[in-house]
Amino acid sequence: MRTDSQTHHHRTAGHGLARRMARRAAAVVCAVAVGLGVAGCGANSNVVTLDFFQFKSEAADWFKEAAAEFERQNPNIRININNSANAQTDLRTRFVKNRVPDVITFNGDISFGYFAASGVFYDFTDEDIVDTLNSGMVEIAKNLVQTTDQSKKRLYGLPFAGNASGYIYNKELWRKAGVDPQNPPTTWSEFIAMLEKFREQGINPVEATVADAWTTQAPLASLAGTLVPESKYTELKKGTVSFKDIWSAVCEKEVKLFEYADGDKGITYQQGTQNFAKGDAAIIPLGTYAIPQILLVNPDIELGFAQMPATDDADEQVLTAGDDVMITMGANTKHKEEALKFIEFLMSEEKLNEYADAQSAITPLKNTHFGNEALETVRSFFKENRVADFCDHYIPSSINIGGYLQTMVTSGDVDRFVSSMQTEWDKVQARTFE
Repeated sequence: MRTDSQTHHHRTAGHGLARRMARRAAAVVCAVAVGLGVAGCGANSNVVTLDFFQFKSEAADWFKEAAAEFERQNPNIRININNSANAQTDLRTRFVKNRVPDVITFNGDISFGYFAASGVFYDFTDEDIVDTLNSGMVEIAKNLVQTTDQSKKRLYGLPFAGNASGYIYNKELWRKAGVDPQNPPTTWSEFIAMLEKFREQGINPVEATVADAWTTQAPLASLAGTLVPESKYTELKKGTVSFKDIWSAVCEKEVKLFEYADGDKGITYQQGTQNFAKGDAAIIPLGTYAIPQILLVNPDIELGFAQMPATDDADEQVLTAGDDVMITMGANTKHKEEALKFIEFLMSEEKLNEYADAQSAITPLKNTHFGNEALETVRSFFKENRVADFCDHYIPSSINIGGYLQTMVTSGDVDRFVSSMQTEWDKVQARTFE
């Protein structure tokens, strides 16, 4: 993050040229040693520099300030932050060149799971800090590890910040339509009846952003959290179930949901969140990550957030929630003690809460903190550990799931979607060896 400045002491006594040159050379060597954290050069001899790989562009400034605070508290440790615009590719390149960073933030997705399975990350399973974490978020992190051997699903990273998938709603429009914003629907039938009520009141029920294909993955994940147990993705890898088996019912409900998008479906995420912020629809079927974007457009809007029910049994509902930011370190870092100290600093309740407030995120602690009051309606899911990971976190990035979903939503052809997914999945499995 910063480079140590060196102070050169000038001596003017009458020494010979050779002695002056020798001292200058020694000073240069010492300066380099201090910059690299090498012992033996006076007051700064024990300085260690940690290589911190940081992927979350929206939070770059927050991590910069946090690192500076840590450095002030720990003058013998420096944090060199490397912010990455293409984290997956950059991190893979680092691994190939055996330049594993000391501390790493990364999205809790399938790429993290592949890296974890390769053994490059530190195993936190038996660390004391795990006892302070929400067990549901810990299980999500373990299940990401890409192996069918359950004994190898260890905790190779700590959940740092969570997000959830469901839908964001406009409380003012709900009240206008006679819907209680404090009590969102808890069953699929109630949910559809609510959308009908909005339509009858002349309110666009659903803001769709289908022009950006990735946004169609949000409702799929929201519904699959309840309808598809995470164990099914292990069975999918083993070939004992197909996409038709596990996702057909989910997709039929997603198609139904978008039938209630009475406005222009073919708009972008940017335009859709702007429209929603201006009061153009009752709900927008996106995750908590969209809240800051909406508030940026309209800071005064009254927002709520709810789990998207997928069946007619309220007790069956599961909230889709992911480890949006994982924090870990290299398995063989030369600075284990210092890296753990930095991670423990970032994982303190104070810093986690501070980050959550800044990013409208969810902390991974048992005493869960929500960075926006709109999220309070899903607190019970975290307390009861009724959470499941995003289903697309189990899909390799080489499969264009968003593109296939985009076609499905506009055409209504579920069979074509699950067939396309199966074809692409089989191609990946044919060239993947565990």
